[in-house]
Amino acid sequence: MKGKGFAVKLINTILPVLLAFSIGGILILVTGENPFEVYGIMFGKSLFTSKGFGNTLHYAAPLILTGLAIAITFKANIFNMGVQGQLMFGGFFAGIAGAYITGMSSLPHQLLCFAVGALCGVAFAMIPALLRAYFKVDEMVVTLTFNYAMIKVLEYLSSGPFREQGSGYVCTPTIQGSAMFTRLGDSRLTGFFFVALALFAVMWIVMKKSSLGYQVTAIGQNPEFAEATGMRVRRKILLLMAISGALAGIAGAGYMMSEEFKYTLTFSGSPGLGWDGMLIALLGRHSPVGILIASIFYSALKTGADNINMYTNVPKEVVAVIQGLMILFLAVRFLDERYDLKSRIRTLRKPAEEDMEK
Repeated sequence: MKGKGFAVKLINTILPVLLAFSIGGILILVTGENPFEVYGIMFGKSLFTSKGFGNTLHYAAPLILTGLAIAITFKANIFNMGVQGQLMFGGFFAGIAGAYITGMSSLPHQLLCFAVGALCGVAFAMIPALLRAYFKVDEMVVTLTFNYAMIKVLEYLSSGPFREQGSGYVCTPTIQGSAMFTRLGDSRLTGFFFVALALFAVMWIVMKKSSLGYQVTAIGQNPEFAEATGMRVRRKILLLMAISGALAGIAGAGYMMSEEFKYTLTFSGSPGLGWDGMLIALLGRHSPVGILIASIFYSALKTGADNINMYTNVPKEVVAVIQGLMILFLAVRFLDERYDLKSRIRTLRKPAEEDMEK
């Protein structure tokens, strides 16, 4: 039964990806290009060259952390939708610590920036966590609202008190060289990827081998039963939100120190690394190993998009369409352990047939 459950999850993950790429291939055909050649360029340049693979791993680093940040709460049916705001908050103040604190050697300065980012992420997450744990306030609404409030707060801080003097656009001062991660080889890969990999290993142990991982699953399946068996659900909610916020804050700090080096109004891109983490968690089925694979795959899509724009006539926006289709199809449960595919299709068609008979 366990093997069957794994097979069902695998099919429910691969099928949406295949459907998204199939529809993307139709769009590519409309432009007059061969979809197989375009996809070959996209993945060939991003996964099968040393420079491209290094760039892919570089951009996967924050996605691993934001995917884990979402998965650790979603498995407990706690919907932390504030990962984007936590990442930006952590990244901003990690950048401030990196720019304004001087006279430190590289490792201590980087560790300090990570600590600042993690603390900011935790502070952001604690408000909705306390409201959920003690007042039953919907954390999804609170965290979503906080995201937009945080964007405006950081916009004010970066354009006012912390704006770099003499800059022609809104930004904070560039961080000190001691806070920057240096590139490894000819790609954009830095030591931050290995920090993300170490945190992935820790979270794998926490989620798969520790009592906390078991408790997370139990709370997600039945919080009332978990409370009745002696689990302190309120404390677990606070702990899980703190872990999630810390991972998001570290992702923002690492992205600041390895890619951006200063906070701008486009920090983390569009729609944002936090929102990308949502797709990563869905694609990885909230499993740490799945999230690692999904992060590298998704990063390959993003780095490959620039290559198809360069080597073909296909606009790179087609990759955004494929990403959106993946989100749409991932929301559909094509199979579950009780049905084979034909039975599942009949089950989905039955309500429509009944409506037609009426």
